[in-house]
Amino acid sequence: MKKILLGLITTLFLVACGEKNDKTAITTPEVKNEKLIIGATPIPHQEILELIKDDLKSQGVELEIKQFNDYIQPNKLVGTKELDANFFQHIPYMETFGKENNLELVSIGSVHVEPMAIYSKKIKNVNEFKDGDTILIPNDPTNGGRALILLDKAGVIKLNDNKNLLATTKDIIENPKNIKITQLAPEQLAPRLEEVTAAIINANYALDAKLSFKEDTILIEDKESPYVNIVTVLKGREGEEKFKKLIKALQSEKVKKYIEEKYSGSVVPAF
Repeated sequence: MKKILLGLITTLFLVACGEKNDKTAITTPEVKNEKLIIGATPIPHQEILELIKDDLKSQGVELEIKQFNDYIQPNKLVGTKELDANFFQHIPYMETFGKENNLELVSIGSVHVEPMAIYSKKIKNVNEFKDGDTILIPNDPTNGGRALILLDKAGVIKLNDNKNLLATTKDIIENPKNIKITQLAPEQLAPRLEEVTAAIINANYALDAKLSFKEDTILIEDKESPYVNIVTVLKGREGEEKFKKLIKALQSEKVKKYIEEKYSGSVVPAF
């Protein structure tokens, strides 16, 4: 009888241990982070995004950054949903591109301003322009208009309306020094700078070309401008939780301090 009882006790003990071990073996399924694919130009946009990757990961968002060197593909790929968002442009450009390409794009948040400037390796002041000198400006409607407004404010030319963000060379009513204004794709301006007297270059391309905001500029745009750089998504997606987390991270004190310290005025926080 004792042997029978001892056997029963041993069996029950082993079963209990087995149940305990089974419970211990149960693991919680790994939660995968939600992916957010964003297109950006290298400087400063990609650099700023790299700064917040770990912050977003801790909030369940896996940020994948795809680099672009033009202003066309990032918007088209948002339209096809190959990108969730992009970060490279300002609202006037986004709205013009949307109308011209039948895309409903919206801003989900402002991050910074990149003051446009006149860069030159040959002169130090706008008063040094000579008759017939050549100035390069961007060829897209919004940045082209922006460049012409800057030349108007510098007194190099006069526009019929210097508040028209979509001004073209046809709107020039005075050009006392017969300045030749040549339009090129924004990414082509910095590489061609030394061929001409001056070029009006978007700050991201100037930074990428290692141009000095202090040494190579002869006139800088007013920081109070409508050209705030934004994060863009396809209309209808702006309420997604991952985008809210992205904007909160981009508008943090950490990012503000980084922009102010790294870019020395060539990029200015807009939040």
